[in-house]
Amino acid sequence: MGWILDIRNLSVSFDTKKILENINMKIRKNKITAIIGPSGCGKSTFIKSLNRMVEEEKNARVNGEILLKEKNIGDMEKEKVREKIGMVFQSPTPFPLSIYENMIYGPIYYGTKDQEQLKKIVEEKLRLAGLYEEVKNHLKMKATKLSGGQQQRLCIARALTVEPEILLLDEPCSALDVKNTANIEEMLKNLSDTYTIVIVTHNLSQAKRIADDTAFLLNGEIVEYKETKELFENPEDVRTKEYIGGIFG
Repeated sequence: MGWILDIRNLSVSFDTKKILENINMKIRKNKITAIIGPSGCGKSTFIKSLNRMVEEEKNARVNGEILLKEKNIGDMEKEKVREKIGMVFQSPTPFPLSIYENMIYGPIYYGTKDQEQLKKIVEEKLRLAGLYEEVKNHLKMKATKLSGGQQQRLCIARALTVEPEILLLDEPCSALDVKNTANIEEMLKNLSDTYTIVIVTHNLSQAKRIADDTAFLLNGEIVEYKETKELFENPEDVRTKEYIGGIFG
């Protein structure tokens, strides 16, 4: 089985307003999948559906099924879903605690008590995020004192501390400069050896650079979904062609 998530007939609405309609797609394991589309097309709602965060929003109604390795996440406890499917938001969201306390929060919450094990997790995940060498002598420093790019890498490292299988990222580079964006892109490519990554991005060049597969979302529906190179070089739908050509969006 090459896929890890199977999304079947997913529809989401808020009150009477439909945001997503009849989404069907499979997400490949240990690949980077990019979700592209114009503002307001439902990208953030889609990604928040994948770990049931959308259900926390007022008047949200969700229909359809999302299978994580053939198990319906609707039948799982939300906490378990979010342990398996982590999320990083558009703006960095470090807790107002030390770097170290940010990093051990998740493992402690899920039951890890051994101090040596916690130290090992902190170093390992900060290294994966390419941040350890920069902060190893400042682990007691408030995480909010880090630069924006460092904060975002910390949030990614923090999400990895509970060993998720999938990492969801909603526009993780939108507030970052070119150098920090390049750092995060390189990190994500390395992480996809171990984790499955789904990234929402408005940056078409970013999708081309790092994504194995790309889905084009428009008005709450998947217009086209295929390997990234194929989608950008040979779009089948005229709307895809116009969007990636800059005619709208």
